[in-house]
Amino acid sequence: MKKTTSVTHAVDNIPKGAIIMIGGFMGVGTPEHLIDELVRQKKGDLTLIANDTARPGIGIGKLIDAHLVKSVTASHIGTNPETQRQMIAEELTVELVPQGTLAEQIRCGGFGLGGVLTPTAVGTLAAEGKRSIEIDGKEFLLELPLKADIALIKAQQCDYYGNLQYRLTAQNFNPVMAMAAATVFVEAEELVPAGCIAPDDVHTPGTLVDYIVNTKVAA
Repeated sequence: MKKTTSVTHAVDNIPKGAIIMIGGFMGVGTPEHLIDELVRQKKGDLTLIANDTARPGIGIGKLIDAHLVKSVTASHIGTNPETQRQMIAEELTVELVPQGTLAEQIRCGGFGLGGVLTPTAVGTLAAEGKRSIEIDGKEFLLELPLKADIALIKAQQCDYYGNLQYRLTAQNFNPVMAMAAATVFVEAEELVPAGCIAPDDVHTPGTLVDYIVNTKVAA
């Protein structure tokens, strides 16, 4: 059985200044209760690694609105004008990474690999300052692994052992983030008894999950 905690206690354990991976794709698969509690507790100076910053008032956008983020690594910010405004005003540092590269960097962090070689971004501004390697006459960039102190992820179902099943685009980043963080908190739409998730439908095994967040309990 995994440890179950309230949203409040979960966020109590997240220090200001933490490096946090947050799952989801434009809000789908994003742990909204945990984000709301981060805002309520004003946990600031955060470094975020995520696919995107969603939109104002939605998902990660709430953290941006509250000025709790000092740095974000994401694949795009085009749907959030507040992220763009803070970046231009130098209130927020933004590193834009191609989506596939970002997913591979996180996967490398979780699997203990030294990095990923990719032709994506060769010859562009994104390649500045990065190491390149030539293989068979073709140039590749070496993109280094990404890891985090905390991963906040969301699943469609979670059993009492922490086994997770995701829905739709929630599968894009949640599974790899669960591998790449020192501590993993999961928020689930449904908490079900062991055995309700068929073995073939387990997308993240419970051994990777540290805490199951019970969103029905306030404190």
